[in-house]
Amino acid sequence: MFSVRYPNASKLKQVIHALSKISDELQLEVTLESLQLKALAPDKTMMASLVLPSIVFEEYSVEEETKVLVPASELKKVIKRATRNDVAHISLSKEASELSVILRDKKTGLEREFAAPLIPRPPEPLPELDVELSVSFSMLSQDFKNIVGDVKLVGDEVELSLANGKITIKSAEQSKEYVCELSEGNPLTFLSSIASSAKATYSTDMLITVARAAGASKQVLISFDTGKPMKIEYELAGGGKLVYWIVPRM
Repeated sequence: MFSVRYPNASKLKQVIHALSKISDELQLEVTLESLQLKALAPDKTMMASLVLPSIVFEEYSVEEETKVLVPASELKKVIKRATRNDVAHISLSKEASELSVILRDKKTGLEREFAAPLIPRPPEPLPELDVELSVSFSMLSQDFKNIVGDVKLVGDEVELSLANGKITIKSAEQSKEYVCELSEGNPLTFLSSIASSAKATYSTDMLITVARAAGASKQVLISFDTGKPMKIEYELAGGGKLVYWIVPRM
């Protein structure tokens, strides 16, 4: 039903490993415009979506638009064999009950073929979130990863707030406290807000899951608002986007 060839298998490996931490069921959707891989946490508190437009692929052939479920653990086993020199050729025929993945080394031409079984039931529709968030800021993905690494040593929830043109990230538990103040240029590369203040609290564990994908992009864009979900976006090198949504703690 489709056959695609993605030039950076190791980048795909990073993303699939990160998505597998959300759910063991990944929804794969292939249309004429893009390949999408989505994960929804069983308790519906977290969702992620990888979108790769057709133009980022070396080959993109779609005979029939497809939507299937793939076990994340099985797909992770396959893609973890990818190296930085590998191209990933992913295909599915109409009669097949498994996803074919061929990893080809661009330098040596060596090919290894794997298969990931499909889950034999139709995927449920996943929500397309369209939430207006008043605060957005960006930073280097490594800075974000470092902040999350600090927070996880302190508490199980994180408070984000905006006041006086600055972002404050705070976590406290018993006798421990962590406070990090961020402003444009130190270390934020961008800060925009249509509100004078905002505050929301989110799960530390969920931010740890998001930070696992930091190596896929140089920058991360984070948006939040009082009492609303947090949106975290990674722009992938070469094209494509990985987007996370995290519900707030009330």
